[in-house]
Amino acid sequence: MNFDVVGLARILGRRLDGRGELQVRLWQNELRPTHTRLVGVHTLADPENSKLLHDTAQEALAWLAERAPAGYEFVLTDAVHLRPLTDLSAEVVAVDAVVQLAAGRGDALPADRLATSHVRRSSAGDWYAGDAVCNWSGPYPTADEAVAAVRAARVELAHQLRTGGHEDLARTEPRWAPVPVQP
Repeated sequence: MNFDVVGLARILGRRLDGRGELQVRLWQNELRPTHTRLVGVHTLADPENSKLLHDTAQEALAWLAERAPAGYEFVLTDAVHLRPLTDLSAEVVAVDAVVQLAAGRGDALPADRLATSHVRRSSAGDWYAGDAVCNWSGPYPTADEAVAAVRAARVELAHQLRTGGHEDLARTEPRWAPVPVQP
């Protein structure tokens, strides 16, 4: 797991000095050999090396935490998760958190999927609103039009929250994080 945390931070742009990069390669060779041993959880043979990997992973997790989008945090459990903060008094509130809190109260909100969407460009050049797996709306010729669709769903979500008796959740609407746009 520690090696995966270090790897995720590197994928997201964390750079190590030459010695650090070499150390990552050495860990990789020991933890992910190319021979046919069973896949699973592996540990480093040297306890001091394991401690160094653990410490490096903690530094990488701290680096990730500094880069979490507003309204979110990175949490290490069985994996590294990007989780919405559920503090309704925060300066920025993730729409995902509002939906999560409403769902915890037993309410289904039809506008939730599109309201929590991000906008991304397809390989064909069109723009879609969705999540990592599904497109909930689109195609749109521009990112602005896709963002407008998500914003309209957010207005509808706030209305659904109010009519469902969740004024406390609906009042967070002016502080909802901006619609994420991925180029």
